[in-house]
Amino acid sequence: MKALLVFLFIFSIVVVVHEFGHFYFAKRAGILVREFAIGMGPKIFSHQGKDGTTYTIRILPLGGYVRMAGFEEEDGLKPGMFVQLVLDEQNNVIKINTSKKIQLTNAVPVEVTAQNLVDELTITGYVNGQEADEQQFYVSPIATIIEEDGTEVRIAPRDVQFQSAKLWQRMLTNFAGPMNNFILAVFLFFILILLQGGVQDPQSTKIGSVATDSPAATAGLKTGDTIQEINGTTVSNWSELTQAVQKNGSDELTVVYKSGSQSKTVTMTPKKNTVNDQTVYQVGVGISMKTGIMDKIIGAFTMSINSFVQIFVALGSLLKSFSLDKLGGPVAIYQISSQAATQGWTTIIGVMAMISMNLGIFNLLPIPALDGGKLVLNIIEGVRGKPLSQEKEGIITLIGFGFMMLLMILVTWNDIQRFFF
Repeated sequence: MKALLVFLFIFSIVVVVHEFGHFYFAKRAGILVREFAIGMGPKIFSHQGKDGTTYTIRILPLGGYVRMAGFEEEDGLKPGMFVQLVLDEQNNVIKINTSKKIQLTNAVPVEVTAQNLVDELTITGYVNGQEADEQQFYVSPIATIIEEDGTEVRIAPRDVQFQSAKLWQRMLTNFAGPMNNFILAVFLFFILILLQGGVQDPQSTKIGSVATDSPAATAGLKTGDTIQEINGTTVSNWSELTQAVQKNGSDELTVVYKSGSQSKTVTMTPKKNTVNDQTVYQVGVGISMKTGIMDKIIGAFTMSINSFVQIFVALGSLLKSFSLDKLGGPVAIYQISSQAATQGWTTIIGVMAMISMNLGIFNLLPIPALDGGKLVLNIIEGVRGKPLSQEKEGIITLIGFGFMMLLMILVTWNDIQRFFF
């Protein structure tokens, strides 16, 4: 249960932050966000804000999504459908009920014969009991429609649809999801550094900690001392220090170190240990930390850049020799979350930062249906001076979606085979 909760926590935070990026910049561009959902599946709570967005919580705590006006074919109104229309004092439609679960008082029951909720903002049909004459109703541009599942959202006139925004605004809206994942990764690495008490200083040989009953502790070394020489060789950074200890093996070491203003010489014998199936020799000293606020901020960006580079190296390896074992889906994330759950909050935060960085980079891949694919279409539009037709864009997106679904099925099945069999 703990592993499951950690998985849901990590996955939901990373996805919701991604979707919030799209949401925020869509709103700034004047694009109507019809729904901002936390979770998937049937809704358990909804609230329509004054900004026109319906905020929902759904039963499955798996991420979330945003519905932007213009990404849906239609509002579900079809000829022959019976709906309820709520009118204002000028007889303009302000609410359309298509749900059989909800009955509205003082609403006009209408059998729809035609509708245009994008440009003309009209609904034509027969009023119940007055079937002799077809009537046309004008719809308010801020009218709402109650969908079959009971969710109430704004209608989507053309002027608030995604394609009506300027090209640079649409590009920024598409990029904002991955951008938020990168920002989240930097923030999480900063929190991780705070929990660790600072950022490691690999350019120094100053001792940050001394393990109890270790060779270094027995020899008298203390936190704050600086190691200067090992077996007559000067060491100026932590890498040279560890290499000197490993090179020596289990033989006795002669260590020159500075404690305060005094220089001292001691001997110690490293302990042989196994770490990640590798033999290492340790004297029990830990690297020092830089604790200044700017050091911590720079450290967070450095860790983010390092993880960014690691993922790109992994992508390069994947392109050179493709293997499903080099990919991971929700099952792999669950497995990693399960391991992190046993190791405490610092590990959980570190894992979340890496997953957020992965999600940001993955979504920027130039694959249709991903944010990167949408950005490619934006660039093509900029070069051509006009967008692709909706039919062509729809076909490209459908192909990309099909490819992603197939890849997800294969990756998930491979993960199940790897981790559970």
